[in-house]
Amino acid sequence: MRVFVTGHLGYIGVHLVALLRQGGHTVTGCDLGLFDGCAWEEFERPDIELRKDVRNVTLEDVAGHDCVIHLAAISNDPMGDVDPTLTISVNRDGSIRLAELAKQSGVERFLFSGSCSVYGKCGDRALTEDDELNPLTAYARSKIDTEEHVSTMADETFSPAFLRNATAYGYSPALRIDLVANNLLASALSYGEIRIMSDGTPWRPLVHCKDIARAFVAMLEAPRDAMHNQSVNIGGNDENYQVSDVADQVKRLLPDASVVFTGEAGPDPRDYAVNFDRLSKVLPDFKLEYSLKTGMDELFAKYKEHGFARDDFEGAQFVRLRTLVTRMELLGVEPANAG
Repeated sequence: MRVFVTGHLGYIGVHLVALLRQGGHTVTGCDLGLFDGCAWEEFERPDIELRKDVRNVTLEDVAGHDCVIHLAAISNDPMGDVDPTLTISVNRDGSIRLAELAKQSGVERFLFSGSCSVYGKCGDRALTEDDELNPLTAYARSKIDTEEHVSTMADETFSPAFLRNATAYGYSPALRIDLVANNLLASALSYGEIRIMSDGTPWRPLVHCKDIARAFVAMLEAPRDAMHNQSVNIGGNDENYQVSDVADQVKRLLPDASVVFTGEAGPDPRDYAVNFDRLSKVLPDFKLEYSLKTGMDELFAKYKEHGFARDDFEGAQFVRLRTLVTRMELLGVEPANAG
C-alpha cells in the first residue's frame, strides 16, 4: 500500500516508517521538523519526505495514497498547556482538515493517533472505549473532538479508526524522556534518585512506543469490516501500573537509587486504568512484544550504551517541551519562555 504518515520524525513515527517499509509498503512522510536535532540515533527514512506543517497539507499531497496515518500533534499534556489555542489549531482543526482532504482525494483509510488520556480519571475499574470520557487537558479535548467529527465522515468509501494509545515509553531512535517510565529511569541514572513528582499512586496504562507503531501497521492491514470507524484502546490488560510500580522497575535496574517524592506536581488528577479487550477482538493476531519489564531492560541498556548522564537529563534534546518553546515561530507563534 501507499501510506501517508504525518509526524514521521517523531518518537513513534521513526518506528512506524521502518515497520511499514519492512512490510513492503511505500511511505510518504510529512513532518514540520519541529524537533530537528533531537534524534538519538540514525533511523530509516520514508520513500518520499515532505517538510510541512500538517495544517498546510494539500489535496495533491495526500492524493494517490491508500491510507493516512496521522501521528503529528502537539504531543502531550504539558506541551498542550503552553498554548491551548495552538493545541486546538494543530491537534483538532488540523486533524479534521486532513481527514477531509483524505476523503476528498479518495484515500480509503484514515488512522488517527488518539490517547487514553481522554479517560482522565476513573474509579476502581478499567475503562473501556464505551465509558464516559473525562478530558482534563487541551490535549485530551482535542483528541475527543477529532474522533467525534471524523467518525461522522465514515461511509462505504472512507474508513477511519481511532487508536487510543496508552502512555508511551521505551527506546526509540527519536528518544523522549518526558514520559513517566523513561523519565524515572533517566533521573535515576542522572542523580541516583528516582524522582516522582506525584505521590506515586496514580494509575497509568503503559505501552512501548514500538508496539504502538506495530498496532498502526496491524490496523492498516486489517480487514475493513474489523477496523471501520472503531475507537480502540492500544495496550494490554496486564500493563496497567501505578507510578510507584514503575519506580520499582527502576529500582530493580538501579538498586542503589533512592526514591524521592518531590511533590512539585501536587496530586495528579490523571488517574486511570484501561481495558484493552476490544483490541484483541479487532486485531485477534496482534500481541504486544514488550512488557514494562522487557521494555525497561532494553531502555536501560540503551541509556548505558550512550552514556546517558545529568547533562542529557537537564538539556533540551530529549525533552520536547524545552525544544518546543524555543521554536514556536515554526508554528506561527511567538517563542515562549522555557519556564
